[in-house]
Amino acid sequence: MDVIIGAGISGLAFAMFDSGQDYRVLEGTDAIGGYCKTTKRNGFVWDYSGHFFHFQNKEIEEMIMRDMAPESLVHPIKNTKIKYKTDLVDYPFQKNIHQLPKEDLIDCIYDLFNNDLTEYENFKEMLYCKFGAGIADRFLIPYNSKLYACDLNKLDKDAMGRFFPYAEKEDIIRNFKRKNNDSYNSTFVYPKEGAFEYVKNVVKALDQDRIELNAEVATVDIKNKNVLTKSGRVIPYDRLVSTIPFPRLLQLCGIEYDSDVYSWNQVLVFNIGFDCKGPVDGIHWIYYPENKYVFYRVGFYDNILSQDRTSLYVEIGFDNTEKISPDSYLPRVLNDLLEAGVITKGQKMIDYESIIMNPAYVHITKESMEDVKAKKELLAQYDIFSIGRYGSWTYCSIEDNIKEAKLLAETINH
Repeated sequence: MDVIIGAGISGLAFAMFDSGQDYRVLEGTDAIGGYCKTTKRNGFVWDYSGHFFHFQNKEIEEMIMRDMAPESLVHPIKNTKIKYKTDLVDYPFQKNIHQLPKEDLIDCIYDLFNNDLTEYENFKEMLYCKFGAGIADRFLIPYNSKLYACDLNKLDKDAMGRFFPYAEKEDIIRNFKRKNNDSYNSTFVYPKEGAFEYVKNVVKALDQDRIELNAEVATVDIKNKNVLTKSGRVIPYDRLVSTIPFPRLLQLCGIEYDSDVYSWNQVLVFNIGFDCKGPVDGIHWIYYPENKYVFYRVGFYDNILSQDRTSLYVEIGFDNTEKISPDSYLPRVLNDLLEAGVITKGQKMIDYESIIMNPAYVHITKESMEDVKAKKELLAQYDIFSIGRYGSWTYCSIEDNIKEAKLLAETINH
């Protein structure tokens, strides 16, 4: 029997692709979906932060969206901005420096073309090398420092992989007159009832009697091939597929590792609904690099879903050691939203919820990549496989999680 730890999108997708196999999904909480959950309340539709699918694989898109009525979906062309001083600048910053005040633009161009750096070893050095100090210091470094809640020197130079919006000097200059802000997610699709609709579609393909909730795993006996749940049940397996954070899997399996190799940030998310429409219209999310604002990003469900009341998600980054008290941050969030021009004094908050994502974004370093690779090879010798954003300790999209689950199912069932 295949035992799958975690009923998030990666675990459920593997179960879907594990065709013809006997399997059981163990979920430690009282609900499936992982971070891909939706709250619907008082007319608002909120996710656990923004989950917008950017399908590149047509087969997976058709599989995940089967039976979803076209009228139940929206297909926005992404409209995102950066709050730079008092202005809103198009994202990505490095391709839109021509929208900056004249002095800032001159500094950015000068540093872009008078940059002696040719080699780099980490993420921060990469930013300086490719874009110069003008662009890096004005947006790329302050924003990503707020997001990751760490010194960017710590991260691998390719920590964001294909998701980082690289731009050559020629692209930057060309964009002065011929706007092209295309990226991997220039368009996206979103269900009007929230991202959990995708999870529901995956679960339709599964035998739901094989999904156990409140079944948190306490230990994994890798030699005798069984898992012990916190309730005391012993469940044997032939193969174990885990989607929980990779260092947690190592702990459960009794495999020693250097805890300094693994770090991550936490993200405090506020979903907030107001009684009427605010001043921001047509924008899907805004990035905030300045420390004067506690949040690094604010997203607008109301603009995505064409609603007549402001409905936001607000994201704040913390390192993984900090104890977070959400209610203590709410007054600061509301004040900063007002200062940033997102809401007005005339708007009244009528509902909110807070969510702590821990982990949220993992810190990808040279050491973490090497250790994950070595430990995965060791685990495979015991028929244990780890997948997903946290199971593979990586930066990826939801579609990437599904592709990884599909590849593993095809490989081990070959």
